[in-house]
Amino acid sequence: MSQKVAYLISAVAKMLDIHPQTLRQYEKEGLVEPSRSDGKMRLYSAEDIERVREVLRLTRQMGVNLAGAKLILELQSKVSYYESLLKEKPSKNALVKSAKYEIVFLGSKSKS
Repeated sequence: MSQKVAYLISAVAKMLDIHPQTLRQYEKEGLVEPSRSDGKMRLYSAEDIERVREVLRLTRQMGVNLAGAKLILELQSKVSYYESLLKEKPSKNALVKSAKYEIVFLGSKSKS
């Protein structure tokens, strides 16, 4: 039986160079759902950390707010789910059989 590695909030915050409160806020907003130890300590998996990295990319580099980041992540998850369904059971009626999507924002932010 293989065990998964889990990280405490302080380790994740240090790893990503963010404040632990940022991780708590992301959890409150529903952007990440770390598991909990018996003592109720947050335990972040590698997948959780990658999700936080994606939130940071969307908010810092793309200028998306947290509500927008949540929506984008939900849509990406749905697209992945439906693509996996099409791979398992291809349909002749499917409009899109396989595709890769990337979100691109046009325009630039003005610095006032």
